Amino acid sequence: MEPLITLAVVSGVTLAANAFWLHRDRSLELALRAGLCAMFLLTGTVHFIGMRAELIDMVPSPLPFPGLLVTVSGVLELGGALGMLARRLVPWSALGLSALLLAMYPANVVWALSESDLPWWDELFFRTVTQLVFLMATLTLVRLSLLRPTRRGGPVGGPDPGRGPGPGPGPGPGAKPQQSPS
Repeated sequence: MEPLITLAVVSGVTLAANAFWLHRDRSLELALRAGLCAMFLLTGTVHFIGMRAELIDMVPSPLPFPGLLVTVSGVLELGGALGMLARRLVPWSALGLSALLLAMYPANVVWALSESDLPWWDELFFRTVTQLVFLMATLTLVRLSLLRPTRRGGPVGGPDPGRGPGPGPGPGPGAKPQQSPS
């Protein structure tokens, strides 16, 4: 429940701050970056402090070295969170965190089905919905960050179709001047 609250509150505060004070473009991207950064800093930290024993118990028994798996996933979550701070790393970090969410989902299912007397927010249905919200946030951030315009005004994936191949507007170097009809 805490990760969902963290994502919602930090993203909401960032959106509000942008609306009232910052007035930057790409406010949803900025809000998701901040929210996901805070959320994965929280979840990555508890892999080492506070909930380590519970997380090791969540690892399905057929998997070897549960302590190592918890350590690796914690390091990956912290690395993905820090990647949200570097604009060029955002799509890669969000993709990696998306893959991590998908890879860890079976452990959540096994744990939710094997435990009794869980609070409602730890039951399988709510955990699944929560994981889907996290996955939608990371994948939305991938899409938003890949559509971010470059300094030249075109999308990251290629040149702006309204521009020629040169550095400025209009035809690029070597283009023949158009002759006016006389």
